[in-house]
Amino acid sequence: MTGSDRPDAGHPDNDDERPTERTGGRHSGPPADAAPQVTPPPTPDAAPEVLDPDTADEIHTPTRALPITHNPDDASEATVAISTIMHNSDDAGFEPTVAISTITSDGAESDDVDELATAPVAHETPETSSNRTIALLQAARAWLNQDPDPETQAQLRVLINAVDDGDTTALSNLHSRFDTRLAFGTAGLRGEISAGPNRMNRVLVSQAAAGLATYLRRRAASGVTPSVVIGYDGRKNSQVFATDTAAIMAGAGVRAILLPRLLPTPVLAFAVRHLDASCGVMVTASHNPAIDNGYKVYLGGANNGAQIVSPDDLAISTEILRVAADEHVLHLPRGSYETAEEDVVHAYIAATAGIAHTPRAQVNAVYTAMHGVGWDTTRRVLEKAGFDLPTLVDAQIAPDAAFPTVAFPNPEEPGALNLAYESAREVGAELIIANDPDADRLAVAIPDLSSASGYRRLSGNEVGAILGWRAAALAPAHDPDALPTIDAGTLACSIVSSPALHAVADAYGLRFTETLTGFKWVSRVPNLVYGYEEALGYLVNPDTVRDKDGISAAVALLSLVSDLKSEGTTLAGYLDSFSEKFGYFASGQISVRVSELSTIALVMTRLRESPPTHVGRIRVDEIDDFRWGLGELPPSDVLRIRLTDGSRVMVRPSGTEPKLKVYIDTRCPVGTLVERRSAAQAALDELDRGMRALIA
Repeated sequence: MTGSDRPDAGHPDNDDERPTERTGGRHSGPPADAAPQVTPPPTPDAAPEVLDPDTADEIHTPTRALPITHNPDDASEATVAISTIMHNSDDAGFEPTVAISTITSDGAESDDVDELATAPVAHETPETSSNRTIALLQAARAWLNQDPDPETQAQLRVLINAVDDGDTTALSNLHSRFDTRLAFGTAGLRGEISAGPNRMNRVLVSQAAAGLATYLRRRAASGVTPSVVIGYDGRKNSQVFATDTAAIMAGAGVRAILLPRLLPTPVLAFAVRHLDASCGVMVTASHNPAIDNGYKVYLGGANNGAQIVSPDDLAISTEILRVAADEHVLHLPRGSYETAEEDVVHAYIAATAGIAHTPRAQVNAVYTAMHGVGWDTTRRVLEKAGFDLPTLVDAQIAPDAAFPTVAFPNPEEPGALNLAYESAREVGAELIIANDPDADRLAVAIPDLSSASGYRRLSGNEVGAILGWRAAALAPAHDPDALPTIDAGTLACSIVSSPALHAVADAYGLRFTETLTGFKWVSRVPNLVYGYEEALGYLVNPDTVRDKDGISAAVALLSLVSDLKSEGTTLAGYLDSFSEKFGYFASGQISVRVSELSTIALVMTRLRESPPTHVGRIRVDEIDDFRWGLGELPPSDVLRIRLTDGSRVMVRPSGTEPKLKVYIDTRCPVGTLVERRSAAQAALDELDRGMRALIA
């Protein structure tokens, strides 16, 4: 796929690009008036900040790229032999991880990273170790004096006493908790439940609630009382954090409404708009490990109940830091809050069931809630929509904060769906649907006789593409040969999701928009008909919820499978039809775990300063550097490598772990279905090998 066939050719976000002229391709660089910013890498002994995946694009490296120069003697185009490559279908969507050592600036591997430490500012006088320990203990005792939680109190006392006794391990532990604090950003807060400002606990949450209340009061129109609706899931301390928030918000003069019980995140996102609240808070860590919890913030009004973005995150963070500096948590006023009636849940159920027509055929499905809060609401939605209830994975159906049957409560993780496969084999299921613990994501698996389990989990891109096709077919008709009008519906996905959705939009005369990663961006696209992210997030009903919603996505998918069954086909057959109509799209990921966060900056720097001319044997056409922003997209630490065969590679740091993430997408629009699949997979394998070599 080249030229105008490339999925994002002619995209409005690219209209303002000013590429530099070069031989053999181009590389988008900084604006002409932008001075390079040089920031030292993080200190190697600093505690890594725990971030939500949505914040990944806000981590920048201090480098700028040079133009790509191809060897003029190399006039031949690289080719890739077409061959059929078999993969274990159980691992569809599995993210391969490669461990690498820290890479020094000259490319040599080394375990010595002292030279990467941030140098002290010239006017600063370095503190002695003794003074630092005294200051640390003072901060820890001050925190302890305002901690209302007996569990974290006891935990912190043990650490303080151990440090007093000279325990160096305890001292290091205390530093990791108090040398920094969890940053409040566009993903709110997320981290391990434990004592200290760099952990999730009642002190930190109370400070966040008080700061958010101040922000809402200052933002409210004169004479208007701001309001907040608060939800919580089944994780440890979720209800405690939610009730603390409600009481402190009420004490600060904000009308606070607590949802009636533990509920999925999509219900909270719905409630912000349904109750016309100024703000929403959801206490959840989604599919993070069991030891984590988090605090997501949504805004009402003109924000339509979407998650916060800049500059609101900075304004809220400023107020939180002021509270942390000036206020004692135990002295914050607390007030009486309201508890919402079940009516808000009923309204969500009715709106969600309404996205599907009466089933034309019932589907034999299996469902797992992954020890989360999704089942009760999903059950009621399916009943109202007229679907037979699925077979349940009983061991995973009730909320359980320990997540006892999975190592990691994320349906993307290998092994997470094993119990679902077992249940599906027992009943001969046609479909497996799985929510993550707060039910804002959806995983799907279909029968596959070539797999040892008998089932194959579809990738997020596969589900995203077929739900996008369904949405486009249901949208008001537009002439695909004419330019989309301003009022045409829009399909949207993140920049690391498959270009397949763009092909769907073009075929149906709809607009297409790419956003930075995170549903806070996808959900804000004007005239949105449907949006998705490859990480199992889908938005099929933007008129009622402005966030990813794993329950409504499950209903949409069941409705589609029901229609297909009534027509004598399956979801696997529908995927083949998609490939025949739009071309075969193949996607893959590489995740490189590093021992030091600074390694990621060095790898990104190397790719920018020595841009590759080929990835494997496939020639690079151009590289877009999002470091300086691109089109209408704000700056982010992302590289997009376009290949001459129409393939695309995205490279960016992970926002949650010390990993470098690589997303590879290929497409073949010609030949038989078998030939298309084989060609796209062969290109994917070649790019996978090439990128592993480039980032090693």
